[in-house]
Amino acid sequence: QSHQRTRTGTIAMKLARALLFGFGLAAPLYHAAGAEQGDRTITQVVKLLQDLLEKSKEEGDIERDLYAKYKCYCDTSEEAKNSEIQELSKEIALLESEIDALQASNGKLSKEVAQLAADIAANKDAQAKATAIRKEENDAFVELKADLEQAISQMEEAIHTLSEVGADQTLAEGADHKQYMAGYDGGASLAKLKSSVRSALLAANAFVSKKQAKVVDAFLQAPFTGTYTAQSGEVVGILKDMLDTFSSNLQAAIAKEEAAEAAYQKYMTELEKAAKEMQESYEKKQGELGSNDGGLGSKREQLESSKVSLEEAKDFLAKLLDMCAAKKKQYNERVALRTNEQAALSEAISVLNSDAAFATFGTVDATKTGSVSFVQARASRRASVRRHHGAAFAVTENAPSFQAAPRKVAQEFLQKAATQQGSSMLHHIAALLQANNPFSTVLKEIEKMIGLIHQEESQDIKQHAWCEEERRVTNDGITEKTNEITNLGGEIQTLDEAINDPEVGLKATIKRDEDTLQDNYKSQVTETKERKAENLAYQNDISTLVEAKALLGRAIVILRKYYAKISAELKGAMFVQSRNAKRDDPAPPATWEDKYQGQSTGGTDAISMLEFILKNTEAEETQAHDDERAAQHSYEDSMADLKQQEADTQAALASNRKLLAEKEEALLQTREELKRAEKEKAALEKYLVEIKPGCDFITGNIDLRNTNRANEKQALEQAVDLIKGTPVYQNAMAEAHQESLGDCKDVCAKDEAHVECKACLASVTVPGYCAGHPGTAGC
Repeated sequence: QSHQRTRTGTIAMKLARALLFGFGLAAPLYHAAGAEQGDRTITQVVKLLQDLLEKSKEEGDIERDLYAKYKCYCDTSEEAKNSEIQELSKEIALLESEIDALQASNGKLSKEVAQLAADIAANKDAQAKATAIRKEENDAFVELKADLEQAISQMEEAIHTLSEVGADQTLAEGADHKQYMAGYDGGASLAKLKSSVRSALLAANAFVSKKQAKVVDAFLQAPFTGTYTAQSGEVVGILKDMLDTFSSNLQAAIAKEEAAEAAYQKYMTELEKAAKEMQESYEKKQGELGSNDGGLGSKREQLESSKVSLEEAKDFLAKLLDMCAAKKKQYNERVALRTNEQAALSEAISVLNSDAAFATFGTVDATKTGSVSFVQARASRRASVRRHHGAAFAVTENAPSFQAAPRKVAQEFLQKAATQQGSSMLHHIAALLQANNPFSTVLKEIEKMIGLIHQEESQDIKQHAWCEEERRVTNDGITEKTNEITNLGGEIQTLDEAINDPEVGLKATIKRDEDTLQDNYKSQVTETKERKAENLAYQNDISTLVEAKALLGRAIVILRKYYAKISAELKGAMFVQSRNAKRDDPAPPATWEDKYQGQSTGGTDAISMLEFILKNTEAEETQAHDDERAAQHSYEDSMADLKQQEADTQAALASNRKLLAEKEEALLQTREELKRAEKEKAALEKYLVEIKPGCDFITGNIDLRNTNRANEKQALEQAVDLIKGTPVYQNAMAEAHQESLGDCKDVCAKDEAHVECKACLASVTVPGYCAGHPGTAGC
């Protein structure tokens, strides 16, 4: 229908132009009522022109109002879209700037978080090392303090004991005081004294000079006779010096321990404070990272939405500008055409309606009382000729009806065909015939209409082929995009599972690797701490065993040497007594044997026991060494396994983090590609919807339109044949030909092929024409 309206409008415009031009060739068409009202012929024409001018102006006013509204829409929409594009551009620039800022902030925060994590780990390691060192120092202090306190106690006890028996040279009486032993318990008390002095001297023996060591050794090996010499006094002096030394060392050790403990507590306080600050900063920056990630995702979604809106706004604006420019050009062309039309009409009215023309037309029958139709004009002219020239041009009274019969046949044929086919063109041609338009105008319009039919048919074929191809290509594109969307959806699901699966996803794997690293670190710290504690215990144990071995060896040497000497002295004393015995010697009651055994038997047993203990101590030392080596090897193997596990886990963690970043980037890109594919598919589907009305119309009606065009063309061609077959048309053509001969028509009336006619038409002489055309008849 739209094609038909366009075609009808075009034909109407062309017919209007033909009619305007036809006024110069024949009398204008006007309603017969004008003649009935008594208007002059020329007045009818002027009124017709004035009506056309007014109608043109009215149409111009209507189109001006319509274009004003159209242009208002264009201007308003253009301004709104430009404003929207400007705002979206600013928004996109702002969002991109904010995204860049968030990404830069995330990069900086990530580095700071990594550094804080390393610093926290280093802080914890420093605390562990400081605590271990402090424990080692404290254990050494406790052991030293115990040794010093024990030595001081032994020194004090020995000094007190020796002082009681008069060995202190600072007393008023010396050790040779003969009455000192009076009332003293000589048995157990002397043995106790010997033991106390020996313990004290043995404790001090490691700290005395070589000279003092000889004095102490001689004192310990000398037999106890019940009286003391100055030697014992010298020993007391040595013990007092050592007591002062031990006391001074103890105070120094206590002061050093207190200072070390204070320094340790201060150092640990600073470390703990720093650790707390770093942990708080770490948690704060982690929170900022999480917040930035959320903000980054939101900003990216806003950016994508704004970009889509910007593209849509630009696309809308481009289409709007093209559409408005085309409409403006079309309106300007119509204004120019209408202006020219109105100028022509006004000029024609001015010419026909002037005072001079009025006076002139009033004296001419054709302009005053003549017919306004072509046929009537011809009939009137023939009647005038008949009146002036007599029977030469006489015709019968019923000639008009005879001449009108073929026209009526053509008219009825066209009206019938137009009614059957619903063709506006056939109706238009029939109306032209009915209005008695000149044959040349009618035939020319028929020829134009046949051309328009061919042009419309060509356009329909092109439109139909275009629709078929567009639909095929678009449907193929939709199928392709559908497959692409399906594939992209599968890729997104696969990537999402690879990233977020709670069992085998990269995030879960990374979390397990991080937990494994944390457990591994704790295991290394714990095992190292336990190994240090075990090694410290081992060192203390070995130190104790070595010291025990030394003490046992020295004790065994001392006992062996002492009891060997006692044994020799006892043998000598027995020999002297047996040699000096006399028969008259007093015989006191029996008390004990003069033969002094002392602890020889027990001493020998003690030596055997000491040797057995020494042997067991050596075996224990050997076992301690073996256990330490085994423990160290086990620790080293365990640490090697933990280090290897740590390295493998760190490598896997780095690889998984890199893979996670790649997968997340791929997921983001795939989602963007999915959005693009969905947008492209929607655009294709929208395009199909947009072309559907026109394509459905041309596809569903092309056969009917082809049939109608064929019938229409056939009807027009038959109308041409009918018109050309009318005597009026043939007479009109003949008269037109005679008129085309001009002044030569009388000469050419006999034979147009004769040289006289040819020379006349060429405006040359007969000899001159024959010179150029010797073969012409009559030359």
